[in-house]
Amino acid sequence: MRTILVANPKGGSGKTTLATNLAAYLAGQSHRVALWDLDRQKSSLNWLALRPPELPAITALDAGRHEAYPDIPENTGWLVLDAPAGIHGKHLDHALKRADKIVVPVQPSVFDMAATRDFLDQLMEEKPLRRSRAFIGIIGMRVDPRTRAAATLEQFLGQYDLPVLTYLRDTMVYVNAAFNGKGIFDLPRHQTGRDLLQWQPILEWIGQ
Repeated sequence: MRTILVANPKGGSGKTTLATNLAAYLAGQSHRVALWDLDRQKSSLNWLALRPPELPAITALDAGRHEAYPDIPENTGWLVLDAPAGIHGKHLDHALKRADKIVVPVQPSVFDMAATRDFLDQLMEEKPLRRSRAFIGIIGMRVDPRTRAAATLEQFLGQYDLPVLTYLRDTMVYVNAAFNGKGIFDLPRHQTGRDLLQWQPILEWIGQ
């Protein structure tokens, strides 16, 4: 089983959007996928509750407490962890020990960049990361490349020796899909062509 951890201590950074769409993509590739929602708000589990039964199945996991581990079905190929805002300490340690890939979403705002800077510094001090057991990829969220904010975010991310996988645009496609328990990979291609192109670097990276 391979595990993807989606994490950033800043609330509203786009973690659940990434986690649910990653799960939808992997399920659509005929993998057995489990989505573990660590956030008290349970946004990922609420999304799964809306998911139409005819779409590729995703198993919902909810341990109730961060330090407890739910029963993961046998033959699960991928586990996607949707981490809560403010994750730290032993909760972060437990998640890192499980992770094969760590996805860090960040938005182009001064508050998000400040929180992400502290988080990345903390991650690089973790022993599992120093032993190269897990790999970090950064994703710019809700980014309009024509704006000054986008240029500032690009400059900020350039400080780190970490891959910036892609920039995802701010669009209602994600919102409308989520209302129906879907990811963009569940929608007709004519609605999502531009967004699927932006996702391609993420999909190639997680497949490595």
